[in-house]
Amino acid sequence: MRKSEVLAAESVACLNKALCHLKDIWEEIGIPEEQRLERTNVVKNHIKGLLDMMIAEEENLRKRLMASIDSCRKELNKVCSELQLPPFQEDRSNTMLQQEKDIRSCLEVMLKEKSQRMQVLKALIEQDQDLCDILCSEPYSVSASSVPSLEQLESLRQHIAALTAEKEQRHSKFVELKKKIILCMDDLDQLPETSFEKDIVCEDEEAFCLSKENIDSLKVLLHQLESKKAENEHMCVSYREKIQDLWDRLQISQEDRDAISEHMTLSKKRNIEALQAEVNRLEELKLRNIKNVTMAIRDDIAVFWEKCFYSTEQRQAFVPYYDDNFNEDLLSLHDAEILRLKQHYEDHKELFEGVQKWEESWRVFLELEKRATDPSRFTNRGGNLLKEEKQRSDLLKSLPKLEKKLKAQIDLWEQEQGREFLVQGQKFMQFVTEQWELHRLEKEREKQERQQKKNKQTEEDMLYGTAVRTPTKRRFLGSMTPCKARKLNATSSTSTGTSNSTMRSVFGGTVCHSPVSRPPISASKGNAVRTPGRGKPPHPGLVERNKENICHLNCGISGALKTPASPQRNFSINSVASTYSEFAEIVNADSVQSSEISPRPLSQSAPQMS
Repeated sequence: MRKSEVLAAESVACLNKALCHLKDIWEEIGIPEEQRLERTNVVKNHIKGLLDMMIAEEENLRKRLMASIDSCRKELNKVCSELQLPPFQEDRSNTMLQQEKDIRSCLEVMLKEKSQRMQVLKALIEQDQDLCDILCSEPYSVSASSVPSLEQLESLRQHIAALTAEKEQRHSKFVELKKKIILCMDDLDQLPETSFEKDIVCEDEEAFCLSKENIDSLKVLLHQLESKKAENEHMCVSYREKIQDLWDRLQISQEDRDAISEHMTLSKKRNIEALQAEVNRLEELKLRNIKNVTMAIRDDIAVFWEKCFYSTEQRQAFVPYYDDNFNEDLLSLHDAEILRLKQHYEDHKELFEGVQKWEESWRVFLELEKRATDPSRFTNRGGNLLKEEKQRSDLLKSLPKLEKKLKAQIDLWEQEQGREFLVQGQKFMQFVTEQWELHRLEKEREKQERQQKKNKQTEEDMLYGTAVRTPTKRRFLGSMTPCKARKLNATSSTSTGTSNSTMRSVFGGTVCHSPVSRPPISASKGNAVRTPGRGKPPHPGLVERNKENICHLNCGISGALKTPASPQRNFSINSVASTYSEFAEIVNADSVQSSEISPRPLSQSAPQMS
């Protein structure tokens, strides 16, 4: 049982007790029944009135609670709608007091959220308006009176962040353009004239409107100033080149050149005026020295003819070059021609430099090819042979690549220009092909010459014997001096009296060639025949090591040496055997014819070789 019910029961008991007490008092007093009824009715009416009043008050409270709940519920729904939030879900099982409390608490939270959003919106709108004023752009489309949603607030923040970044970018761009514009104006000696230029140069940077149109106008102004500056610089460069050419042609002294040197670097207005005045002065001086100037221009024309690989026909096409009637018209023609040649060279500089590079590489390649055939290169001790071979190998690889690159550039140039690219009057690739063909023919010619020389040497070796072509620095072991050599006898001397004799060395086994005719040994020393005992025998060790050669000489060559010489013997190439087998047959036949002559000891028949 609730406490309130207990209190109600106690109230009823107190009321009954009070009535009983009143009844006892009334009985004790002796109040009649009628008065008792009246008094009891008064008590009842009083208690009833009091209870009715209390009930009315409670009913009024209930009504107020219901009204408050309805009011708060409506306002809460409105706020939730403004905040774009779902409606509040109340618990219908709660009492009226709890419902009113819950709704009111939620309403307070929603109102606080609404107030915060409105404050944030106001601040963001102010920032957006400031940025829009600086950037001259339209404000963000949002109502300042309605409550924004969270998505709207986030979108507005992002918009403001983008505007802030754009402002920083434009401001940095403005500062950069402003510096360049001021520098250009300073270089041009130009002051701001229009109001826009004054706003740029003189006004505060923060006060300048950073609109897209103003930034574009800044770029246009800077482009105009830079174009004007570039035009002035180009004009100054043209003046300086002309002045330099005229100085060289007119042979102006260094002192006069130094007088204007300060204007040869800058390109301001006063520099242009000074350069123009110098050009006018030199032009007047040039007219007074037409012949010298014309000859100087001709030297320059000749240089550019070489650079541009002009052929003789192309050079002769410029007839004024060969005219000796020096006047202003002739000078003008030469000026126009040198300008045309310079422009032609600049237009095709890459091609001409490529051709020049090819010619230099080709010259080095031919030089290395020539060195490759020089036998003396094997005597170097500095590693040059290896370097030259590596360089030659690199050129063999790089030349075709360079030719391929030049061919592609020339084909592209001919397609663009609609005419042929000529080098010395002919197409470059045709010129390259001819150079390779000439190189191939030259190598063929050298190869044929070497083959002919080799064939001739072979024929001479077959006729006269193989010459000792490799010189030695030491003598053979056991070799004797010519004074100790045994002389041939008279018979063998007569047999060897031909213009050229061939014999095999006793100790070395080498065939020796006697290119010069000489009289027999016996003729110079008389016909005295030395006995075998009088000669000095060869070194035993050498004889032991050369048994085979000694045997061969004893059996073959000694007989050949003792064959009587025939003065009618013809030693022309036509009479010599064409093969080694025929040559051997001839030697054997000679050996048979001289078989009746006994061979002398080898030490007496063969001279000692030193």
